[in-house]
Amino acid sequence: MPSEGLDKLDHHGRRIVMVAAMADNGVIGDGPDIPWKIPGEQAEFKAITMGHTLVMGRTTFDSIGRPLPGRTTVVLTRDQTWSYEGVLVAHDIDTALALAEKEQGDTIIAGGAQVYAAALPHATDQVITYVHLTPDGDVLYPSFDPSEWVETKREPHEAYDRVFLTRA
Repeated sequence: MPSEGLDKLDHHGRRIVMVAAMADNGVIGDGPDIPWKIPGEQAEFKAITMGHTLVMGRTTFDSIGRPLPGRTTVVLTRDQTWSYEGVLVAHDIDTALALAEKEQGDTIIAGGAQVYAAALPHATDQVITYVHLTPDGDVLYPSFDPSEWVETKREPHEAYDRVFLTRA
């Protein structure tokens, strides 16, 4: 069953949504690489995020290599001199969220680990793809208190479950 875009979920107002794929052991990356390849998973990321504003760290942006079409990109970096054509730049999470708020759609937090950790207190929703693997990796999704979140939807797949959470 394909994912519905965030705009089709039963929510009102602008949201700050953390979107991540995480292995059973909490791993989301191995350096700049994702330690798995799941056919169709990136297409579902595109469907969920299209028309919204992405906030990501510079390392995540560099691993993608360009702004993603149909989405505004805000890159969070400590480097005061960094810039990239077609990308908004912020040097702290509050500035990144303020820039994103002025752009299209919801604010989608797209990684990496430091950006997820900084954004977690602000997040209204999470869309987590729980990948049924335990790969080696040095980048972990931040821990969160499950009692602060309500599961609103689950999409089971053979290799993963996509879970939609809203802050309680």
